[in-house]
Amino acid sequence: MASANPFDSILKTLEKPDGGEFGKYYSLPALNDPRIDKLPYSIKILLESAIRNCDEFQVKSTDVEKIIDWENTSPKQVEIPFKPARVLLQDFTGVPAVVDLACMRDAMNKLGGDSNKINPLVPVDLVIDHSVQVDVARSENAVQANMELEFQRNNERFAFLKWGSSAFDNMLVVPPGSGIVHQVNLEYLGRVVFNTNGVLYPDSVVGTDSHTTMIDGLGVAGWGVGGIEAEAAMLGQPMSMVLPGVVGFKLLGKLRDGVTATDLVLTVTQMLRKHGVVGKFVEFYGEGMRELSLADRATIANMSPEYGATMGFFPVDHVTLQYLQLTGRSDETIARIESYLRANKMFVDYNEPQIEKVYSSYLELKLEEVEPCISGPKRPHDRVPLKEMKADWHACLDNKVGFKGFAIPKESQNKVAKFSFHGTPAELRHGDVVIAAITSCTNTSNPSVMLGAALVAKKACELGLEVKPWIKTSLAPGSGVVTKYLQKSGLQKYLNQLGFNIVGYGCTTCIGNSGDIDESVASAISENDMVAAAVLSGNRNFEGRVHPLTRANYLASPPLVVAYALAGTVDIDFETESIGTGKDGKQIFFRDIWPSSEEVANVVQSSVLPDMFKATYEAITKGNPMWNELSVPSSSLYAWNPTSTYIHEPPYFKDMTMSPPGPHGVKDAYCLLNFGDSITTDHISPAGSIHKDSPAAKFLLEHGVDRRDFNSYGSRRGNDEIMARGTFANIRIVNKLLKGEVGPKTIHIPTGEKLSVYDVAMRYKTAGQDTIILAGAEYGSGSSRDWAAKGPMLLGVKAVIAKSFERIHRSNLVGMGIIPLCFKSGEDADTLGLTGHERYTIDLPSSVSEIRPGQDVTVTTDGGKSFTCTVRFDTEVELAYFNHGGILQYVIRNLIGSKQ
Repeated sequence: MASANPFDSILKTLEKPDGGEFGKYYSLPALNDPRIDKLPYSIKILLESAIRNCDEFQVKSTDVEKIIDWENTSPKQVEIPFKPARVLLQDFTGVPAVVDLACMRDAMNKLGGDSNKINPLVPVDLVIDHSVQVDVARSENAVQANMELEFQRNNERFAFLKWGSSAFDNMLVVPPGSGIVHQVNLEYLGRVVFNTNGVLYPDSVVGTDSHTTMIDGLGVAGWGVGGIEAEAAMLGQPMSMVLPGVVGFKLLGKLRDGVTATDLVLTVTQMLRKHGVVGKFVEFYGEGMRELSLADRATIANMSPEYGATMGFFPVDHVTLQYLQLTGRSDETIARIESYLRANKMFVDYNEPQIEKVYSSYLELKLEEVEPCISGPKRPHDRVPLKEMKADWHACLDNKVGFKGFAIPKESQNKVAKFSFHGTPAELRHGDVVIAAITSCTNTSNPSVMLGAALVAKKACELGLEVKPWIKTSLAPGSGVVTKYLQKSGLQKYLNQLGFNIVGYGCTTCIGNSGDIDESVASAISENDMVAAAVLSGNRNFEGRVHPLTRANYLASPPLVVAYALAGTVDIDFETESIGTGKDGKQIFFRDIWPSSEEVANVVQSSVLPDMFKATYEAITKGNPMWNELSVPSSSLYAWNPTSTYIHEPPYFKDMTMSPPGPHGVKDAYCLLNFGDSITTDHISPAGSIHKDSPAAKFLLEHGVDRRDFNSYGSRRGNDEIMARGTFANIRIVNKLLKGEVGPKTIHIPTGEKLSVYDVAMRYKTAGQDTIILAGAEYGSGSSRDWAAKGPMLLGVKAVIAKSFERIHRSNLVGMGIIPLCFKSGEDADTLGLTGHERYTIDLPSSVSEIRPGQDVTVTTDGGKSFTCTVRFDTEVELAYFNHGGILQYVIRNLIGSKQ
């Protein structure tokens, strides 16, 4: 049972400089332990949380000692509990989270418990940053038109979330149209230091989107988790995590003229992917931090998932305080933040001697060595220096099909596809740009690159350059603040002139919501097998994600997006080839439209003002007319509509009893899918548009939904029927059972029939036959999508055997009762001679007391093969979740009072 906090003796009072008190706080210096001074700042946040929440039950004093002794314990993969200060839910992930909470209330009712106990016990911020389908672009009223379309399509979903905001305590819902979740978190929601009932403590957050890490740029420890983990945290469960190693990343010098934050983050991403940082924190330090704006830091922190780290952390310093002032936080709040962090030795002051921190490993980057670059054509860490882009593009055309290859025969590489665009003759070549989008949270929090893009547009317009009309251009800022400073600068009109009209505030092209390409362009691509290109300022460019018809997708800074849109192709050397012809007939080059760092800094200084942030976020509490007019019921239990194609009660608690089912192995399971390396959650989880020939489309048509109203998978995340049908439905998925064929199908082993993954899974499930998945390295990399685990569970998958897992996805599999197993080093399905046509038995002990984290188990096949795997239950808490059949069942039984 819980007892009094043994660390109450170090609870001190923080005095205000002019008298009075800021509040009480747990003082780390009062422990008088010299090991604490050497701890990375990010680990100190974990330490403070453990001390403050220590009750010798959920969090023990032995856990505190593990963290203090981090230098010695972190290499040993020790387990610690962590209670974040708050939970951040994004619209798409927020819907299934609220669905599950509503469903848990029903389950509590049926089991005789008090359903009102199902309430968030920590603050929950839910931002409805609805993904904007870019159907209306190149027009002044694009924002309003898209907003009306979104409310029309998502009325039921928005109303459900509005119901949740009143049905559940401790939940703040930010209405649609306010901004993208990560930017709203950075500019408005981030507390940096909490004051709850007079106790001060560092802000920390787990969010249901992997790019929650953007907040790390503000000195707030935050990272993405699956929806199921977030729900457990909301319900008062400590997150069980392995105490991470911390990579110290030293920054020196300053960026050269004309080099952007995007160039920097793509360079950092490549360095960290090469170093190997999965499951680790990265902490940035060094003199170069003085020169790095908060927005630049947020850009680097945002892409933590792309370089594989749990988070990329920037401790609080004078730059952080300046940003808090800029974004309208009060003087009192900023004074409290600085005083608290200085008192607890968690503030970095570059005017004082720096105590050298101890890190697990070290990296160093001289900022002046960063050069302009982009990444692609299929992965965010495949960085290409801009000066090498043309040569790299031709190499990609030549190379065999893969992350850097399209295998276009030499004789076809100069093919020209002629077509008519609205009566005008047009041509397409390999590498021609058909989508150019300034999109995503990565860059749209950064005034220097956003205003830099606007300056490129201004120079281009003044020289008479235009963007070809068939290139789909769009601009989706992260918040209304961006619109205000683009208008204040007088530069938005030039972006509009080139077609980069503002289409809305939310995820767009980066998540696959680019909308349709003009039919004539789409036909020209398809009929001539052209490798068309998209250039976007997002963070994800995995194949098939941006648009089904853009095989080449490049990540670039917003100014480069505009430059490539003007050039119309990625097959260009910007140093030697002209972008186009100006109004006076002269050839215009890249250097003619590229702004200097000084030009950008001047317009940022004059255009980005604190009042813009205050005005934008004061409007949040008022909502907007469409949101305010939504009618919702007042009951605490949700009235499920069985015919709804948006909100559906999932079967997670069907037949649930008070007794845990206990651990279970797998017997005679078929292989549903056999994968190679780098299967991402984009491949697994439903995302983007719903393909017209997919099982999900068939389901919607059968339920009377017209094809034009399909919406996206993201918008239908609250309906398990659709999400199960969309699991493994990615059009670019490569399943070895298909022997080279690409697409979302698999083989039904007993009959040899080739069907959709969903249909095969249902055949096995109906016959009472379990299934497993074989995979290579980095299985589940990418976004922290809970549906990447929920979907396979609903399909009947009982285990995944892989060479390695990305952190969040492995944890989510456990949370849904799926067994993650790793092949032994040097082994995989190929080296063991496994084809996927075998039947698999996993010999797991039947008693939870006999299972240990990381133990070896034997897997046998019906063909007589036997091999050893490591079972990836990494902590005792994960074993408890598996024993209960999943994390949500575990929470319900504990709330009712069952014994574990």
